Amino acid sequence: MSPDTTPFLRHLRQCNTAIIPGKRAPFSLAGTSAGWITPELFDRLEKAGLGNRTTGFNLPDPSKLEALGEALAQEGFYRSHHELFDVRTDVGEPAIARIDRGALPLFGLVATGVHMNGLVRKADGLYLWTGRRAANKRLDPSKLDHLVAGGVPTGHTPREALIKEAAEEASIPHNLVAQAQETGHLVYAMERPEGLRRDILVCYDLYLPESFEPEAADGEVESFALLPLAKVFQIVRDTDEFKFNVNLVLIDLFLRHGLIDANTLAGQQLRTGLNHGLSAASPGHHPVSA
Repeated sequence: MSPDTTPFLRHLRQCNTAIIPGKRAPFSLAGTSAGWITPELFDRLEKAGLGNRTTGFNLPDPSKLEALGEALAQEGFYRSHHELFDVRTDVGEPAIARIDRGALPLFGLVATGVHMNGLVRKADGLYLWTGRRAANKRLDPSKLDHLVAGGVPTGHTPREALIKEAAEEASIPHNLVAQAQETGHLVYAMERPEGLRRDILVCYDLYLPESFEPEAADGEVESFALLPLAKVFQIVRDTDEFKFNVNLVLIDLFLRHGLIDANTLAGQQLRTGLNHGLSAASPGHHPVSA
């Protein structure tokens, strides 16, 4: 196919809406740039003696970030997910702190997630398993989603998180999901109702047997559907039915499988945007001074 790639670039733009500093202030951990503080926290952090909205904020002891996040939840700044995530200052950096995942966007901290394309080869072509998010999900209820996707909690590698999510979300046994192949990392930085999301998505492909039938185990998925990849292509091109960041992983899949020509100027633009983000706040970009 040689489609107009403009509709696909639209999804990248929608996921890279972050402008920094904007109304935010820079946030550092032990003096190293780590994120961008939402204005709602300015008064609270100034009273705690962690800096000011003009020059920025710094937490000298990163090990205290978890307790700070807990206190902010108790004070009503966000709803705790009761799940800790490791905090890194940027792509490839070691974890130096941890905080509840719900607090990450308040600080504009980098988070890591995993997304897996559940693929099935049939006589008439390639198919993709999709999930419909439950209507009671906190974020993006009832949107289409990947067969398996989720955040990487504290102490887990991306592959360990993938195995955990695969069992919980689709009842995929360990010996099957262990065959998943990592295909690359995508990044974006996006203003969301919950704050500034600066995400690294570790992507995987898993080819499943035709006999496989996913079963939701944790109530987060309403239903599953096996769709021809050509139909998925049309949905991504023409609609916003998929959860915002799932579109990025699917565009990556289309590029890798030739549904979008990766060798054209437009295809190269998509590839660069996926790998490096379109926002200066994307993980991997050098910090922009306030």
